Amino acid sequence: MKKLSLVVLISGSGSNLQAIIDAIQSGELNAEIRLVISNRADAGGLQRAEKAGIETRVIDHKHYPDRESFDRAMIAEIDPLQPDLVILAGFMRILSPAFIEHFEHRLLNIHPSLLPRYKGLNTHQQAIDNSDAIHGASVHFVNVELDSGPLVIQAEVPVLPGDDAKTLAARVLEQEHRIYPLAIKLYGEGKLHFDNNTLFYEDQPLVRPLRWKDGQLITPEHV
Repeated sequence: MKKLSLVVLISGSGSNLQAIIDAIQSGELNAEIRLVISNRADAGGLQRAEKAGIETRVIDHKHYPDRESFDRAMIAEIDPLQPDLVILAGFMRILSPAFIEHFEHRLLNIHPSLLPRYKGLNTHQQAIDNSDAIHGASVHFVNVELDSGPLVIQAEVPVLPGDDAKTLAARVLEQEHRIYPLAIKLYGEGKLHFDNNTLFYEDQPLVRPLRWKDGQLITPEHV
């Protein structure tokens, strides 16, 4: 089976990047990270990539007059590598429509909520403030609307008595580290694909996202 080619975009510590690196190194994920790009020179994820022998680039958004020119600079770095997927792993920049459309159906993101609930920032505090019993994380393909696009897989975590945003975030992050490499693996195995603008899992339109529960993938026929 063909090895999946990835480019990963980061802004911070890169813990989801590390989860992907670990899945590749363990043989769980048949993929190669061709390049890690950060918009911040101090992003901890750059050291994670370098330790794994992965090429890195810093493209500082502050050096560009607008979002569009910054995104064009990223496209110029990414396109020669012809990646199968561009992975957003804590990339804290809103992407331009031109960038999103350029990588249509190849741009994957992870978000710390059960989308469509709590788009944007401060998702854990919002879940606590609204007295939610369940919170979680979502992997989705990116479209031009913020934190939207076809959902691939979600994992739920309980909101426990006494939780604050920090403790809840830590439990959600554990699930992120499980479902993000899994979503990439499913794509690489050909189980996820688009027909026009409809996302399919195997031969079924993915009307509801896959679920990760108790260490098992819950697929549409089991929902």
